[in-house]
Amino acid sequence: MPFFIAFAVAVFDQYTKALAIKKLAGGTIPIIKDIFHFTYVENTGAAFGIFKDGNTVFTIVTAIILIGIIVALIAIKPQDLYIKISSGLVLGGAVGNLLDRIFRGFVIDFLDFRVISYPVFNIADSFIVIGAIIICVKFVFFEKKSGQENAKI
Repeated sequence: MPFFIAFAVAVFDQYTKALAIKKLAGGTIPIIKDIFHFTYVENTGAAFGIFKDGNTVFTIVTAIILIGIIVALIAIKPQDLYIKISSGLVLGGAVGNLLDRIFRGFVIDFLDFRVISYPVFNIADSFIVIGAIIICVKFVFFEKKSGQENAKI
């Protein structure tokens, strides 16, 4: 299940980025003026554009992390639905951005929330954050406390 979700997320991410390339052509389209725009950005850094021109380092680090997640998923074989879904979201988002780094030399960002002055991001980033939030909520609020029997992951 996590690998199917990851595949679907990566395909959806790449599709939306292809649309951004085709429709935005380096520009911006206001969806809700001064609040939300589609804005084409080529990000050579990490999340939120930090560490600009670090594409090679981030490609290697992302590949290593992806290998670690895949090995862990194969070894652990999680039974918990939330872990399956969240790991698939994180994996798919990471694959989507890694594909950009490998084949384009940068990550395409295009979701631009201007009302809160937030950095431009993409679908892959969104799924990584959603997956991470699900994992955090699961372990903070729904896991048994120490001293009790460990729940299956």
